[in-house]
Amino acid sequence: MLARVRDRLPARWRPTAKALAPADFRPAARAALPAFLWNYLEGAAGERQSFEANRAALAGIELRPRVLRGLSEVDTSIELLGRRWTLPIALAPVGAAGMFARRGEAQAARAARRVGVPFTLSTVGVCTTAEVSEAVAGEPFWFQLYVIRDRVARRTVLEEARRCGCDTLVFTVDMPVPGRRYDDLYPGGLADGARSAGLRRTLQAVTKPHWAVNVGLLGRPHTLGNVAPFLRDGETGLRDFFRWMAENFDPGIDWSVLDEIRDQWRGNLVVKGILDPEDAARAARAGVDGLVVSNHGGRQIEGAPGTAAGLPGIVAAVRPTHPDVAILVDGGVRSGTDVMRMVALGADAVLVGRPWVYALAAEGQGGVERWFDLIGRELATQMVLAGVDSIAGIDSGTLARA
Repeated sequence: MLARVRDRLPARWRPTAKALAPADFRPAARAALPAFLWNYLEGAAGERQSFEANRAALAGIELRPRVLRGLSEVDTSIELLGRRWTLPIALAPVGAAGMFARRGEAQAARAARRVGVPFTLSTVGVCTTAEVSEAVAGEPFWFQLYVIRDRVARRTVLEEARRCGCDTLVFTVDMPVPGRRYDDLYPGGLADGARSAGLRRTLQAVTKPHWAVNVGLLGRPHTLGNVAPFLRDGETGLRDFFRWMAENFDPGIDWSVLDEIRDQWRGNLVVKGILDPEDAARAARAGVDGLVVSNHGGRQIEGAPGTAAGLPGIVAAVRPTHPDVAILVDGGVRSGTDVMRMVALGADAVLVGRPWVYALAAEGQGGVERWFDLIGRELATQMVLAGVDSIAGIDSGTLARA
């Protein structure tokens, strides 16, 4: 019955404009989402300096145009962590993504599977690992783990992730404490603890009838499924889950945690949140399979350099001695041009976070697939114009100023 209601929603309650460029999904998502979710998605630490640095660092990188190169075909596929993928892109973990579309993580995972790229489920996803596994018919996907103080919870979620077919663990190390994200603290935000906060969020939701019905009503349960078993009875709201996470951040973490994780996880281990060459070299020496150059999308430390600025130094610190360690990067990637820039700077692949959520919020699974199509076409076009026919051919020589 609920499905029939969903399918018969009035047209004026549905997003109507189809995106023609990757950037089009952002305004469409803003129009579709209640303010508290939009502010959570767009939130950044402090005065947003790290967030803005990501885009500024990328925008300053110029590509080198080449002509008459005789390119008959362009191959955008890569080999990464033991598998072949159609694009040098992976979907980054985004907490509570299931609130941006009905069972959003499952929809995004299906889109990634159809396209042939990795999907990473967040520890604090609305959908459980089991639900995502069912959505992708048991195909392997990636799982992201925060550093959490509760060792029993950590071991349990890792065992469940492995049981559900996850073959790569993305271990996020740049969040010993949460950054100061003021957008979530303002009235009605997810971190607003006032008694009136729930009413404010409800009022915001009813102004977005498509979201209110499709997600607010038909997308239940609104819980963070992977950590739900560790909460006290009666705690079911999103604020309860975020409070549990806040209580379980561990600022006392040190490098020994990688040994603990390796003892509990036998698949690929990727450390996310590296922005310093010394840290990158130490992670490589610790035996990780990959690392992600990241400032958490500007959501953690304020005043950090853009990841495109930090990437070359990390590549120089890791690749000569540990060539088998995969180097990924996130932060500010919005286009196929940005993907090419990051690869030219030495990345094996990029993670994208906000852009796929924009597409998900605007058009669901189909939007995510369309976003991949658009950004893949951009990447292929830029490769031809830069005179390279494969991802392996993109290097420092692809840049106007190497």
